[in-house]
Amino acid sequence: MASEDVKTSESAVTTIVNLAEEAKLAREGVKAPSHAILSICKSLVAGGVAGGVSRTAVAPLERLKILLQVQNPHNIKYNGTIQGLKYIWRTEGFRGLFKGNGTNCARIVPNSAVKFFSYEQASKGILSLYQQQTGNEDAQLTPLLRLGAGACAGIIAMSATYPMDMVRGRLTVQTDKSPYQYRGMFHALSTVLRQEGPRALYKGWLPSVIGVVPYVGLNFAVYESLKDWLVKARPFGLVEDSELSVTTRLACGAAAGTIGQTVAYPLDVIRRRMQMVGWKDAASIVTGDGRSKAPLEYNGMIDTFRKTVRHEGFGALYKGLVPNSVKVVPSIAIAFVTYEMVKDILGVEIRISD
Repeated sequence: MASEDVKTSESAVTTIVNLAEEAKLAREGVKAPSHAILSICKSLVAGGVAGGVSRTAVAPLERLKILLQVQNPHNIKYNGTIQGLKYIWRTEGFRGLFKGNGTNCARIVPNSAVKFFSYEQASKGILSLYQQQTGNEDAQLTPLLRLGAGACAGIIAMSATYPMDMVRGRLTVQTDKSPYQYRGMFHALSTVLRQEGPRALYKGWLPSVIGVVPYVGLNFAVYESLKDWLVKARPFGLVEDSELSVTTRLACGAAAGTIGQTVAYPLDVIRRRMQMVGWKDAASIVTGDGRSKAPLEYNGMIDTFRKTVRHEGFGALYKGLVPNSVKVVPSIAIAFVTYEMVKDILGVEIRISD
């Protein structure tokens, strides 16, 4: 009888323990999704803030770059960075320096949020596959794998927000003397849809996809690889307690931005010019065949490239490179550092180099 009582007691205890463990697992199962959603939201917020802050900081240079990219070669108004900024200030005032920035931020905030989040997720997925393939659970992402993760993030983010980028380009190049005025982002979107059709919102998408692979891919790959190298090599006493200072991280971001934009810049010029096609008043800004008032006609990416080089020379593919270089270096640097700082403030534990 005693032994039966002991067995019964042990069985009861085992049942209670099992029920307790099941209840714990159930609670964890309920909390996990909410915790994951909160983490995703924090990461998206950090990316969005980073994009908005960095782009607003360099908005005048961003507008000048686009104006230089698409201006009519027979009616030159902007002859370089300093002269161009002075001309905008003189003819359009302070507000002219930030024209199109509201639309740009409306695009760049979700774009940046999706880009940083996509990079984190792509990095984790690629790292997991890499560790399984190599059989090394401690393996880390190589620069090439980071390039792939960055390319995936760039394509996803760019595709998700491309229509806003397209209308932002048109809003940015119009002036007070333009024959037709878009009143804002939503008016531009509705006008393009009504006059040119839905496909017009994705004009220039292909060169954007091709360009975003080296641009965003190199940005992430160079930034993360530089940070890892500095932490491991500790050159010039730049690293203290395995942490990089804000200044050092800004320098890493600047180097990443310089390399990425130099490689991808010609495709950005081609994209901007393709975005002008179909806009009936675009001939007042840029021409496609070298005559001052001829209709703007480009038939695809290759045709745009060919006509640009034929009528304006190879150097036309780098129009606006100087203000873009001046812009992109602080822009990328500010974006990376702002992203990491906002994540620290929000208490997000995942690092983009994980």
